[in-house]
Amino acid sequence: MATTKERSVTLDTTDVDRYVGKPVGGGQQKEPVATNDIRRWAQAMQYPNPLHYEESIAASSPFGRIVAPQSFTVCQDVGHGATPAIVGEIPGSHMIFGGDEWWFYGPRIFPGDHVSMERRFVDYKVSDTKFAGPTMFSRGDTLYSNQRGEAIGTQRSTAVRYLAEEARARGFFEQTAPVPTWTPERLADLDAKRIAWIRSGTRARRMTWDDVAVGTKLPTRPIGPHTIASFTTEWRAFTMTVWGATTHDEDRHIEEAGWLPEMSRDLDAAEEDPALADGLYHGPSRGHTDQEFAKVIGLPRGYGYGASMGAWVLDYAAHWAGDHGFVRHSQIQYRFPPFTDDASILDAEVVDKREDRTLGAHLVVLEVVMTNQDGAVLAKGPVEVQLPQP
Repeated sequence: MATTKERSVTLDTTDVDRYVGKPVGGGQQKEPVATNDIRRWAQAMQYPNPLHYEESIAASSPFGRIVAPQSFTVCQDVGHGATPAIVGEIPGSHMIFGGDEWWFYGPRIFPGDHVSMERRFVDYKVSDTKFAGPTMFSRGDTLYSNQRGEAIGTQRSTAVRYLAEEARARGFFEQTAPVPTWTPERLADLDAKRIAWIRSGTRARRMTWDDVAVGTKLPTRPIGPHTIASFTTEWRAFTMTVWGATTHDEDRHIEEAGWLPEMSRDLDAAEEDPALADGLYHGPSRGHTDQEFAKVIGLPRGYGYGASMGAWVLDYAAHWAGDHGFVRHSQIQYRFPPFTDDASILDAEVVDKREDRTLGAHLVVLEVVMTNQDGAVLAKGPVEVQLPQP
C-alpha cells in the first residue's frame, strides 16, 4: 500500500461551482407538527424537560401548553439542515457534519404549526485533513418559517465532504478512537452527574440577566454511553424518516452528490419500496448504526449524528436558562464524532454579558465544550442566551 505522501489524491469540485450562492430545493413536511412529534424528539435527545412532553406541567409555564424545544427546529427539515451544503457531484464521496450555526428570531414551534424550509448553498473551501486528505468544507443555509410566514430561525450547516477510499486507506479514527471500557463505578458516576444536571434546571425560578456572573460554570451534562439503540432512536425521532411524511420537488441534487453505491438512495424505486429511501435501512445514514457500512466510509464503528450534537448543545443552554430564557445564536464546530460506546460530556462557562440594542435584549455568552470520556473535544463554540431583566 502506498503511504499517504506517495498517493496523489485530488478532490474535483468542478460541479460544485455552479451552485455557489444559489437557492436549492428539497423536501418539505406534509403535515403540521403533532404533540407526539415533540415528545418523541425530547425523548430521543434525552432531554427530560416536562415543558416538552407533560401537558399538566407545561400548562403552568409561560407558554401555557406544550412547546417544542428550540432544537426541534432541525427536526422539521428533510435532511438535518445539511442538504443545502451538499451540492455538486463528487464521485466516491461521503460526508459528515462539520458544524452548525443557528440564529433564532423569536417565534417558537407549537403543536399544529406547519414549518417550511427555504435553502441556499453559500460557499466552500478545500483543506487537507489527517482524516481524508483533500476535504471540502461546504456551507448551506436553511430558513425555517411557520404557516404565518414568521421566520423561526436560520441554520448554517457545514458539510465535510471527502473521498471514502482515502479515508479508509488512512484509518485515522481506527487509531484515535479506541473502544472504552466502562466499569460499574464509571457508569454510576455518569448516572449521578446526569441526575444532578437534570435537577439543576431553573424551571422553578425566573433566572435574570443580573443573576449571572462572568466566570459562572454550568453543571456538567453527560450523555451516553451511546449505543446502536440510542442512535437509532435519534434517527427515528426525525419526522422525515417516517414513510410518506414528506414531499420532494424536482431538485435531486442531494441524490446526485456522488455517494458510494452502498450509501445511496433511490427515490424512484422507493415509490414501490420506501425502505430504499429510508436513509437508515438503505442510504447515506446507514453507517451510523451498522459497523460494516461505517467502515466503508472510513469510520471504525457506529457514530452519532451532527444534528443531534447540535441539539444537545441547544438543549443544554436552554435547560440552564429556564422557561424565560431564549437561545438567540450558537456557532458550534463539530471536531470529532461520538462513536458507539463513547459518552458525550457537555460543559460550559459564562464568558461575557452584553446588551444588544438592535435586538433590545440582554445576552449571556456561554462557551460550550463537548468532550468524550477520554477528553477528546467533540464540539465547541459560543452560545448566546437571552435572559430577562429583573
